[in-house]
Amino acid sequence: MEFLRPGNWAEALELRAAFPDALPIQGGTDVMVELNFDKGRPAALLDLNPCAELRHIEEIDGRLRVGSGVPYVRIIRELGTRVPGLAQAARTVGSPQIRNRGSVGGNLGAASPAGDSHPTLLAANAVIEVESAARGARMIPIDDFYVWVKKNSLEPDELIRAIRLEPDSGPQYFSKVGTRNAMVIAVCSFAIALRPGTRSAGTGIGSSGPTPLRARAAEEFLAQELPWGDPVPLSETLTREFGALVAAAAKPIDDVRGTADYRTHALSVMARRTLAWAWNDLVEDRRAA
Repeated sequence: MEFLRPGNWAEALELRAAFPDALPIQGGTDVMVELNFDKGRPAALLDLNPCAELRHIEEIDGRLRVGSGVPYVRIIRELGTRVPGLAQAARTVGSPQIRNRGSVGGNLGAASPAGDSHPTLLAANAVIEVESAARGARMIPIDDFYVWVKKNSLEPDELIRAIRLEPDSGPQYFSKVGTRNAMVIAVCSFAIALRPGTRSAGTGIGSSGPTPLRARAAEEFLAQELPWGDPVPLSETLTREFGALVAAAAKPIDDVRGTADYRTHALSVMARRTLAWAWNDLVEDRRAA
């Protein structure tokens, strides 16, 4: 196995083009597990750690641009109030050591349906910035990024450079079910983002289908049925209907972590709870204003 170590981002793209079978590695929190369990031996590893360009956080035209190499711990510390859903998800990832090394870019590259950041990226309508040496940069809407189980829409010569998303314009929440809150692969997970300015909502479902999923019917339901103009406590009928629509959008299977029926039920409960938390935050903000 070859070990490729570029000096900067431009060299990394050149090496990616020359060695399309090379497996990118930075934090190694997914890659090293696969190697340790001998689940695959890539022809080469492409080390992205020297690429300081991947560790920048900036704001461009009102949108956040988060480098693919920014570790979870920085998302928690620096973006907790700007993209709270993503920060909440980051807090549930592994141990402190994992959060110091792992990144959203790594989650996207692995494209596991159980990745904790995926539901929040869907709910936030994120855009993934990828780049190749030959064609330059292109933007992939998050809905077009996931292709199949652990498959994304990257071309063989492309690497993930950054994640672009709108700062918080309303309440965001993330929830997951596992044997405990952290250091566990999610049995299922859910994220919600309310955008009162446009009277719209975003959702994301994790670990309950071949790819991370969006509950579009549930989003349309909230856009039409939430009392946006006069925030009042939500009825149980509304929250239960929302939970049922989220559960219906899932495509779960039975596996060693849980049954399809359990996942469907848990998603319904998490959807109701996160909607209630988000709506209560919105009501409190209106009262304070």
